[in-house]
Amino acid sequence: MEITTIGIDLAKSVLALSGADRRGRVVMRKQLRRGQVVEFLSRLGRCVVGMEACGGAHHWARAIAKLGHEVRLMSPALVLPYRKGNKHDRNDADAVLEAVGRPTMRFVAVKSVAQQDLLALHRVRGRLMKQRIALSNQIRALLHERGVVTRRGAAGLRAGVGAALADEHNELSGELRGLVVELMEELGALELRLRSFDQRIERAARRDERCIRLRAVPGVGPLTASALVATVGNAREFRSGRELSAYLGLTPRQHSSGGKTVMLGISKRGDRYLRTLLIHGARSLLYGKRWRTHPRSAWAGRLIASRGQNVAAVALANHNARLLWALLSRGARYRPGLHGTRPPTEATVKPGRREGKLVLAKEA
Repeated sequence: MEITTIGIDLAKSVLALSGADRRGRVVMRKQLRRGQVVEFLSRLGRCVVGMEACGGAHHWARAIAKLGHEVRLMSPALVLPYRKGNKHDRNDADAVLEAVGRPTMRFVAVKSVAQQDLLALHRVRGRLMKQRIALSNQIRALLHERGVVTRRGAAGLRAGVGAALADEHNELSGELRGLVVELMEELGALELRLRSFDQRIERAARRDERCIRLRAVPGVGPLTASALVATVGNAREFRSGRELSAYLGLTPRQHSSGGKTVMLGISKRGDRYLRTLLIHGARSLLYGKRWRTHPRSAWAGRLIASRGQNVAAVALANHNARLLWALLSRGARYRPGLHGTRPPTEATVKPGRREGKLVLAKEA
């Protein structure tokens, strides 16, 4: 029995495997416990092994690749149409087996341990950010119930709490005053932890040559650069910058039929965290003073006047995503145009044109 392709349905304890021969016929179906999978695959010849890019998939991909097999990870959303019948382990493994052999299938790059370490920092930082926002909102709500309204932002909250605690004529009881003090101490501890994670991500970005090159692009800082490198690596699984932009959900949705093309808002598919970072970076660039001399300021100014700040920020994020793909996939460096300090002419501010030059990085 010759097996050339294997589909694995990943699970916590028991994994389902389906194998096919060169003709695509299913010749093997097995259920193996977690500790038996590597031993079983080590006895087979070189195979194409397909799996869904879910929890633990990158660990299994690295372990199976060490055995000499070719591992291909796929988005679960792209595997779903190939499942026949009810959902259970055998049908899921058969669907993975069917999908991995499709010539039009798109695959996910296997992440290294270093990439996952960096992503772990981002994930924990993201959780702390949510906790800080929730805690701040709770403090504001408790004060609002007693007639105390604070300004926006962290500084406004601290100033408002300080003024409320100092005021002896408001409705804050002794019990609530003590509770607010405790919550503010908890908020201060959260902010210290967040600064610690920011510093760790900053150090990681300084150590990675790719992050250093990406940070040269206006609107891209250590958070965006490190998150992009940790997620897509060298971005060579994308054939173009538009594919990366579409993966991040920054391209328009389509609802076209009968030769009539209808373009809607951005799809918001893919990695929400990366999309958020790119849009926030673009928005901060649009509000900054350096933007006035930027080569694309005239184009963005017209877009802001006609469509508003949010659309302009998303458009600039889309442009930056395509530029970042070129820097990563080609090993290039970003350098502003020779006339980047002068306002661009009408011919140089079309949305599809890039404002900078790509200079191939010299190999060490």
